[in-house]
Amino acid sequence: MAEAHQAVGFQFTVRPDGVDFKLSQEVIKNIYLSGVTAWKKRAIQFKNGVLAGVYPASPSSWLIVVIAMMSSLYIRIDPSLGMIDAIKDNLPQRSEIFKYSTRVVLSAILFATGLWLFLIYLLRYTLKVLLSYHGWIFESHGKMSTSTKVWLSLVKMFSGRRPLLYSFQASLPRLPVPSVDDTIHRYLESVRPLLDNDQYNQMEILANDFRDFKAAQLQRYLILKSWWATNYVSDWWEEYIYLRGRSPIMVNSNFYIMDLLYMTPTHRQAARAGNVVHAMLQYRRKLERGEHAPLRALGTVPMCSTQMERMFNTTRIPGIETDIVQHLTDRKHLVVYHKGRFFQVWLYTGGRHLLPSELETQFQRILNDTSEPQPGELKLAALTAGNRVPWARARIKYFSQGVNKVSLDAIESAAFFLTLDDEPQGYDPAKTNSLDSYAKSLLHGKCYNRWFDKSFTLISYPNGKIGINAEHSWADAPIVGHMWEYVLATDCFHLGYTEEGHCKGDVNKGLPLPTRLQWQIPKECQEVIETSYLSAKQIADDVDFHGYLFTDFGKGLIKKCRTSPDAFIQLALQLAQFRDQGVFCLTYESSMTRMFRDGRTETVRSCTSEAVAFVRAMEDADATRLALFRKAADKHQNMYRLAMTGSGIDRHLFCLYIVSKYLGVDSPFLKKVLSEPWKLSTSQTPQQQLNLVDINKFPKYVGAGGGFGPVSKSLLF
Repeated sequence: MAEAHQAVGFQFTVRPDGVDFKLSQEVIKNIYLSGVTAWKKRAIQFKNGVLAGVYPASPSSWLIVVIAMMSSLYIRIDPSLGMIDAIKDNLPQRSEIFKYSTRVVLSAILFATGLWLFLIYLLRYTLKVLLSYHGWIFESHGKMSTSTKVWLSLVKMFSGRRPLLYSFQASLPRLPVPSVDDTIHRYLESVRPLLDNDQYNQMEILANDFRDFKAAQLQRYLILKSWWATNYVSDWWEEYIYLRGRSPIMVNSNFYIMDLLYMTPTHRQAARAGNVVHAMLQYRRKLERGEHAPLRALGTVPMCSTQMERMFNTTRIPGIETDIVQHLTDRKHLVVYHKGRFFQVWLYTGGRHLLPSELETQFQRILNDTSEPQPGELKLAALTAGNRVPWARARIKYFSQGVNKVSLDAIESAAFFLTLDDEPQGYDPAKTNSLDSYAKSLLHGKCYNRWFDKSFTLISYPNGKIGINAEHSWADAPIVGHMWEYVLATDCFHLGYTEEGHCKGDVNKGLPLPTRLQWQIPKECQEVIETSYLSAKQIADDVDFHGYLFTDFGKGLIKKCRTSPDAFIQLALQLAQFRDQGVFCLTYESSMTRMFRDGRTETVRSCTSEAVAFVRAMEDADATRLALFRKAADKHQNMYRLAMTGSGIDRHLFCLYIVSKYLGVDSPFLKKVLSEPWKLSTSQTPQQQLNLVDINKFPKYVGAGGGFGPVSKSLLF
């Protein structure tokens, strides 16, 4: 046991002449190194916090301003226009400490500091104004107007050098509130191809009635919130769309990300998990220090990084009416699930991360453990897969004290959750359904071998494949994708493996053994667990997944045809939907709004009148179908750009609906809009860090992507 291992480091003996203490030098060394590491971490976090806090200026620029101000005094020039003298006159004059020369120097330093802070604010405000311009995004691909070139140069000039992850946060503009007229116009345009004339006329009447009599009041409150809060959408979106949902989050909310498609660096399960966990710890360390480079469009326009803060040490806690997201700091362990048992594994020793070889040793110990699950332990995690209310009640009744509370706290406070699966998965060209089985394993598994409430669960398979199941409330897929790109690149190109497939480095067998979590689960709780499991299994069995590798061509050929790859795919989906179902349907495509502070997503309604016209032309072999395709693709691209720049439809209407519920205002129009079912839901996450892996040089190191569960029983995904 880990406790026993630590106890031998400290011994004492009571003797007639007093107490004789014996301290282990190894333990004292570990304590010392842990303390040094902790203080070093705090110092780096403080330094980077200061650098981000004064960005785009630098701390050294303060010294330059002070020296310039002091120099001006010696040449009898007062650039402060008398403000230094005013500060000097208000300093204490009778104190021995504040002599005349001291007061002059101190007043000059105070004025220089105030001027420096004002210049920082001015630089940030100027950058915020520049970043509020979005004309560049509406220009044709490969073409850039003179005004955009000038704007881009100014953004680069005011952006400073070597920004840290959070350097641009204070300079990002707020998400604007669209006008009600624009939103209603775009909404009616989006539903026109889905409604017949009578239905459309009825919807138009509802929309006009809302605009004329109720919208103005709701809009005023929304504008007030946009002035007060950093983002008028994100907090309500997280609360009402995610945390207040009482249905299972497995399949319905959580998403998955796959491993490399063609490559498996090692077929040893413990070794692959060791490298990947170590890479994640490296990523977390850089994240905590804010040392990752911020993501920037065109290499210049910064994206919001707020969502990344809760990537690790985060758990969704169930509640009766609403869940909460619990985020902790500086967690030093993870919890591993294998064959129905939960183990706690410490990630640090002697003030440093465990090395990949040490992690491999720990995971291999778990794989070699032959102990049986305790009563109720095997399917315990099914509580996180079922309905939220039974889980919340069970948590209060059975996990609020004793060993159950200690063990649950260990899971919920872990850096993340790791599952060592016992069935191989991954893409196998010889098996037609290998990708289907792999995706379903990541999406829901056995319904009890993932902790669906953790920010993410890392899943390791016996054949060396890995993957992730991520909880959705705390962040969107591109955030997890950013981490995953870093991890895969670090695993394959920096850490590597020995010829035998083990992690590189010496094996340290002196580490404390992984600790089994203890449970005392009564029969009543086991019945709740079984009920949650059966509910989740029904959902999992209802998911029909088929993955298909299309290798005829990719985005390169589509771009050569001067077409957006996204628009191409969306129009192909509309054609496939119509050929399969014979009807058009309301279609959801997610777009990001991270060019604004605390931005998350917006909806692009892909089923447009132009897309419908193209599909019908394809079915009729109309000679004008190419022209109609161009028109539909341009329309889709324009809608995507509007969504990215804060002029979408659905988030605005959603927030107006929330305000109406707070004020008790009944709106048949908003009720109708918010109750419309999305029968076709699509999403895509492009590669974000192109510098990590050269796909042209290493074409086999391409990811297999990921996905969400279906939002409709008749979904084409």
